[in-house]
Amino acid sequence: MTQSVTVSSLNLYITQLFERDELLRDLWIIGEVSNWKRAASGHVYFSLKDSGATLNAVMWKNHTFAHTWLPQEGDQIIAHGYVGVYPERGQYQLYVNRIQPAGRGQLYAEFEALKTRLAAAGLFDAARKRALPPQPQRIGIITSATAAALRDILRVLMMRWPLVQVLLFPTLVQGSEAPTQLVVALRAANHYSATIDRLDTLILARGGGSIEDLWAFNDERVAYAIFESACPVVTGIGHETDFTIADFVADVRAPTPSAAAAAVTPDRTEALDQLANRQQSLTRWINQKLQQEEQRLTHIQLRLQRAAPDRQLDLRRQQLDDRVRQFNYIIQRKLERWQDRTNLAHARLAALSPINVMRRGYSIVQRADHTVVTTPTMIAPDEILHVHSSGGSYHVRVHDPLHDATL
Repeated sequence: MTQSVTVSSLNLYITQLFERDELLRDLWIIGEVSNWKRAASGHVYFSLKDSGATLNAVMWKNHTFAHTWLPQEGDQIIAHGYVGVYPERGQYQLYVNRIQPAGRGQLYAEFEALKTRLAAAGLFDAARKRALPPQPQRIGIITSATAAALRDILRVLMMRWPLVQVLLFPTLVQGSEAPTQLVVALRAANHYSATIDRLDTLILARGGGSIEDLWAFNDERVAYAIFESACPVVTGIGHETDFTIADFVADVRAPTPSAAAAAVTPDRTEALDQLANRQQSLTRWINQKLQQEEQRLTHIQLRLQRAAPDRQLDLRRQQLDDRVRQFNYIIQRKLERWQDRTNLAHARLAALSPINVMRRGYSIVQRADHTVVTTPTMIAPDEILHVHSSGGSYHVRVHDPLHDATL
């Protein structure tokens, strides 16, 4: 009897067989994508099919992030990876780590080579990317004048922020001449901004298409024109899954032209709501200030009432009158004391006055040179002297200076 095995051991055995097979460990498979689904975890589950068979496939999230392009339902792709067994279901599947469109391998090789070179040159550095102005006044659009992308952009701008001015710098966005025209349009927009009116932002846009349709935006000349732009550049090229070199160089990459228009403008509804909120806040602030000032005024009025200014003024007036009376009294007393001192001085002066002395019978005798005679030895015989008395003045002649004198 054949030995029985468990399901788990059988699946493990088959898994080991797959892992030892050189072909299954590293291969490229061509097929059509179907049932493309991205799980909440970020992993992608899909199937590859051709006219005769279907193969389940899975691509982990970290591998999807490494791709600038991912397929859509029905796309023909070349997928690289290994085939393994998922033991819990007992089924084999392709574990994919790289995807490229079938028949487009050369274009993607060129794309990856240019991307690597420009990244090394610093064109993709996050540090050099500029923030967009929150409320732009003037925007430049670089796209085809007849493109549906332009109509989408204008519709979104009008809906979100109708105050903005828009300038179109028309250019081809597809074909061999498109890269040259894109460079000219970017430089023209920067020249206009520098010499005429400042442009707040540039939108570089194109609608969806195949990789060949979008190839003009993978041109190195376009990349350097974006890098050298003095105006911030927002790209809206293709669909959400489309990535170009221009997207990596731009300051902001939007998934579509419409999303680019939304990225460069505020939402007027939100702006009006913010304005209304600020108005309400300002009104509340003003009302609070008014209430505070009213309370302060009421407090001052109460203090004034308690202070009774009228009574205080009456009291100060009376105090002033008292001070004036006291001052006048003090001045009067000082004047009286000064008058007494003056009278005493006059009395002393009068007591010492020569005139008063002469009234008591004394006289003043002077020589001809007006020298006062104080002793007989000062005069000579026959000298004429001048005598002052209280009754008048007269002259005398000296007869004998030691005994008498005659007129």
